[in-house]
Amino acid sequence: MKEAVRTTCAYCGVGCGIRATVTGERTVEIAGDPDHPANRGKLCSKGTHLGETVGLEGRLLHPMIGNKRASWDKALDLIAKRFKETIARHGPNSVAFYVSGQLLTEDYYVANKLMKGFIGTANIDTNSRLCMSSAVAGHMRAFGEDVVPATYDDLDAADLFLLIGSNTAWCHPIVYQRIRARCEAGAKLVVIDPRRTETAEEADLHLAIRPGSDIALMNGLLQHCRDAGVVDEDYLAEHVAVPADFWDQLGEENDLWSVARTCEVPAADLRRLYELFAATPRTVTMFSQGINQSTSGTDQVNAITNLHLATGRIGKPGAAPFSITGQPNAMGGREVGGLASTLAAHMDFASESRDRVQRFWASPAIAEKPGLKAVDLFRAVGEGRIKALWVMATNPAVSMPNGNAVRDALAACPFVVVSDVIEKTDTGAFAHVRLPAAAWGEKDGTVTNSDRTISRQRAIFELPGEAMPDWWIVKEVGRRMGWKNGFTYDRAADIWREHCRLSNYDNDRARLFALPGAAQGGNAAYDAMEPFRWGGDHVFAGGRFSTEDGRARLVPIAQKPLPEPLAKWPLTLNTGRYRDQWHGMTRTGLAPKLARHREEPLVEVHPEDGTRLGLTDGGLARVETPQGDSLYRVAFHNGQRPGELFVPIHWTDRTSSGGRTGLLPRPLVDPVSGQPGFKRTPASIVAVTPKWRGFLLLARELSDTPRCLWATRVAVPAGVMWEVAGNGDLKSIEALLPQGERIEAQDAARGTRRIAIVANGRLAGALFVTETGELPPRGWLIAQLSAPDVAPTLLAGRAPGAQADRGPIICVCFDIGIKTIVAAIRDQGLADVAAIGSAIGAGTNCGSCRPALARILTEETSNAA
Repeated sequence: MKEAVRTTCAYCGVGCGIRATVTGERTVEIAGDPDHPANRGKLCSKGTHLGETVGLEGRLLHPMIGNKRASWDKALDLIAKRFKETIARHGPNSVAFYVSGQLLTEDYYVANKLMKGFIGTANIDTNSRLCMSSAVAGHMRAFGEDVVPATYDDLDAADLFLLIGSNTAWCHPIVYQRIRARCEAGAKLVVIDPRRTETAEEADLHLAIRPGSDIALMNGLLQHCRDAGVVDEDYLAEHVAVPADFWDQLGEENDLWSVARTCEVPAADLRRLYELFAATPRTVTMFSQGINQSTSGTDQVNAITNLHLATGRIGKPGAAPFSITGQPNAMGGREVGGLASTLAAHMDFASESRDRVQRFWASPAIAEKPGLKAVDLFRAVGEGRIKALWVMATNPAVSMPNGNAVRDALAACPFVVVSDVIEKTDTGAFAHVRLPAAAWGEKDGTVTNSDRTISRQRAIFELPGEAMPDWWIVKEVGRRMGWKNGFTYDRAADIWREHCRLSNYDNDRARLFALPGAAQGGNAAYDAMEPFRWGGDHVFAGGRFSTEDGRARLVPIAQKPLPEPLAKWPLTLNTGRYRDQWHGMTRTGLAPKLARHREEPLVEVHPEDGTRLGLTDGGLARVETPQGDSLYRVAFHNGQRPGELFVPIHWTDRTSSGGRTGLLPRPLVDPVSGQPGFKRTPASIVAVTPKWRGFLLLARELSDTPRCLWATRVAVPAGVMWEVAGNGDLKSIEALLPQGERIEAQDAARGTRRIAIVANGRLAGALFVTETGELPPRGWLIAQLSAPDVAPTLLAGRAPGAQADRGPIICVCFDIGIKTIVAAIRDQGLADVAAIGSAIGAGTNCGSCRPALARILTEETSNAA
């Protein structure tokens, strides 16, 4: 067996270290790296199952011009030619790049350099605009620089955690494990979230506030701190600039009762939060998309930083505001200027910054001002102002708000280039040129996680087909556009050293972001680089900030009036992630085990709303907003606030005929950061009743989504399953079954039909549908795709004799269902989550199912009583 490669996980901003041991041509064993400071050997369910996602299924392996394979030279020459022609005719602002937090820092650096320093426009933005640009803007207003002032070590020292707009147990499980470990030692956890998520289930206090009332909550808490004498007047006097009218601008309605009314929470719960915070100096406030993805996102971030600055809870162990990012290298992109609103190395577009960067790059042009941010960028594409667009490592046709308008813009754009690892994506369908990029496991470079730790991502496999690193692709286009001397890189280490030098160039400590000494090593030092954190552990420990006077800023923020429900759109739509899926599922969708927890896109509805609106738990419903509509499976959930809906972001046209969430939100953005507001969209919902429903099981992939009312792909071992429903006849679905011996049964009274196809002695496909009858559990039938023989009870959908039913999977890491868990609790008298883990293993790996285990225990205790 080969020696393990130390690398970094492909998913969220926690930045977990991995030890990957290659076991075959495209197989690998994945384990957490015990020496990495971010995770100390632990991995979540997604990281644990990375080994299931490294195959070449669906990969783009050759350059494509239109639908024809092309050589790299022809594809790159065409891109350079079309971009040069567009710039010559319409100016540099007529072209744009849209990039991604999936890129490595070296990829990001070269793309930013080409666009801002050689083409001469700042029209390069990133999908990180959609997830954390409000945090960037808030940091810059408060601290003078985009610096996260916390580290994961602060979690081990905190006595109180405020989680605001973050389902941490699902979205950042490794961080959540550290929080729980500290809570078991006595720390308190408060979750502020409209939904009662699994994170909220384990909290000491959950405040299910009205969406959009975060500022009222934070200002009320700040006012309480002032009234209670908790404001650190000495710290403010020495280190913070406070506007003369700051306290007056908090607003008049910051008393306990007014805030409780605005937030729609019990005054007693609000008082408990106030008293906890006032009494606990070591407080970490962690926030994520629930804060950032708002049309008031930057103000909400600054309401949090105001609270920490005013109480002196910053720059100290266990005391800080902490933005936890969504993507693996959102932070690295921020460092090199991947956002349209920044230049490079934490510099802005001031004349001295522009001059400094242009001198360093020896570039022919430098962007004069910030470029178009994501929503405005695609609006400009649709209006014909952007005539050449290059999309790298992201899928805006799925992820952008008002997705139908984005697709119309892509269709109208004269020249679209897409660099991706996947052959067929929703965005790639609009591309004139598609380029095969290196995927995780093939990339070599660096990433920066949420607490400023820079780690190496190392290649595990050779590049497949003709795939190439993103930095190489951009470099080659730059050279073909005439700038050979500006893009002479031979390896990622060359780019890294240049990035390090720029971070120090004419810096003189004006910017905290600097990588001193890191640029001095050669290629061997780069290869051997250990994780390190720039800025140190407590970057603001000395009380000096990156402003002209060295003081932080309190930013006056007031709660804006919240709109009342509209007659046509009486509900409020919220969007977010599932525990075991990632973005558009191009990677996690390959892993059958990751599909077990949530197999379909669900619209979560409070049972009272469901009953009132005529919905059926497990039925179908159409969610509509002014921007469009999409179909979902209904799930009644007591954790939803009445009047509100929740839908996941992961499904695309490639994986479902419904569940497309990106087309629903409004293209409204925060006026400071430009981040879209995904969390408070006016919506309506109506039940949809199909004539028939069923599932299609195949030993092979389909080239396209089945044509019917509802079709959702589910990854399964040795094949694929599609949950289907429709109104017309079944001929189009039956036609998808493979050739072979046909076994069939029919019940006309229930409108039930069951078909199995056997080829070469194995199950090759099956279709089970019904109008009024029941459908069998899927688990046993799925296993038959791998069985060496065809069972005689195939059409019954179950094995001969009695079979144990595990129920829905709760622990994905160990494939443990709810019925197995309940049986262990009852039979063995298990009394806590730790006992469940000791008995059957559930919850002992990534820990993200621990809240669910706790809830099951509570329900079983209640039932027993």
